[in-house]
Amino acid sequence: MASEIEGTQWLKFVTNYPTEKYYREILQAMADVPKVCNYLHIPAQSGSNKILKAMNRRYTTESYLDMLEQAKDIVPGVALSGDFIVGFPGETDGDFKQTVELVKKAEYKNCFIFKYSPRPGTRADKKLADTVPAEIKKKRNTELLAVQEKISDRLSKEFLGRCVEVLVEGLSKKPHLDSAGASDNPQLVGRTATDYIVVFNGPGTLAGQFAQVKITKTRPLTLFGQLTNK
Repeated sequence: MASEIEGTQWLKFVTNYPTEKYYREILQAMADVPKVCNYLHIPAQSGSNKILKAMNRRYTTESYLDMLEQAKDIVPGVALSGDFIVGFPGETDGDFKQTVELVKKAEYKNCFIFKYSPRPGTRADKKLADTVPAEIKKKRNTELLAVQEKISDRLSKEFLGRCVEVLVEGLSKKPHLDSAGASDNPQLVGRTATDYIVVFNGPGTLAGQFAQVKITKTRPLTLFGQLTNK
């Protein structure tokens, strides 16, 4: 129904709790409705069933991975992102290794990874002691980020030489990252339908509009390119 609204060009999900309810219908809408972007943000939080149960997350690693496989089967080229918490109370080295394996299997375009800290009023804060030392949390956070960076780098490189459509957000906040092509125009930032960040030079009047950009360079979390005449 939302796709039928005149003037709407892209529809994108913000986040999605890993539940089977309506899930296949969502995927089918992505596959069938051109305006629905092929992108899903599905937080996993951990790759250990023991930790997921302690978090009161009502799914297992196996069912979560099955959902990701369904997405890849039904929506060709779907891009995935996720959330993880390391150092949750009771998390052992073995639990953390399971999280690493889940990240490798999922092949997210990017992940948001956080060190656990008690949050007042939550079930964990009320019932679970913060048992994992800060230095171990930091180590696990760094290791998981490194694992994801390799995956993100590989997936980003697949865009080299391709032309992508982006929704231009405005001026890039970090123009020092890359020249993005010699031009007198300012450096702009936009996002693809699959939520990849694209930096390129172009007129500031493009903010809020769609543009075609040819990708000439990649980094794990950013694509760089040149505005085309299309």
